[in-house]
Amino acid sequence: MKKKLPFILNVIIVFLVAVGLVILFMTKVSATGLSADGFDNFKFYTVLSNTFAGIIALIQLVIWPRGGRYLKILKLTAASSVAVTFLVIACFLGPLYGMSKMYKGSNLFFHLIVPLVCVVEFTVAAYGPDITIRDCFLSTIFTIIYGAAYLTNIFFNGTGEWPKSNDWYGFLNWGWGVGFLIYAAIWLLSLGVACLLRLLAVRLRKKSDSERV
Repeated sequence: MKKKLPFILNVIIVFLVAVGLVILFMTKVSATGLSADGFDNFKFYTVLSNTFAGIIALIQLVIWPRGGRYLKILKLTAASSVAVTFLVIACFLGPLYGMSKMYKGSNLFFHLIVPLVCVVEFTVAAYGPDITIRDCFLSTIFTIIYGAAYLTNIFFNGTGEWPKSNDWYGFLNWGWGVGFLIYAAIWLLSLGVACLLRLLAVRLRKKSDSERV
């Protein structure tokens, strides 16, 4: 059952991400602020990270079932990225704007269910012993690329007027200096989550090995 559980969880991840995307594209919104319509939703870190997690899970199921070191790094990248979304919503945006709004519609999947399943899948699959601290740094590349694209877009195209702003997260409300600090804080959060997931997976593997002995 322990060997089958990661497979089952990957199937669940693919299914939940697909359901979340269908709901996302079927829901008509005003396309302002932290909401968008159609493919504009892919400007959000939440949607991109969850979609990435679904794609990696599908790749493992269909193309790369036995995995390898690079797949494990990709799994860590997916799990840590959606976990960042979960933590930001649970600890900051949820209390600020209301949990009911943050877990409504597709966000119930992308802000809560998919991140939790991804974290469980990564830990029970016991990837940890094969993942190094260097790999944890590599797993933050997704967050680095997103942040760089986000800030570069604003640099060349300007902030724009709210609610149709290029700074949809409001990172630059207090200037570029604060914006870079927020960016750095999110990167550190991503790295910290990756290291924590690795630690959990390592301990789970050691516990499993000791039980077999």
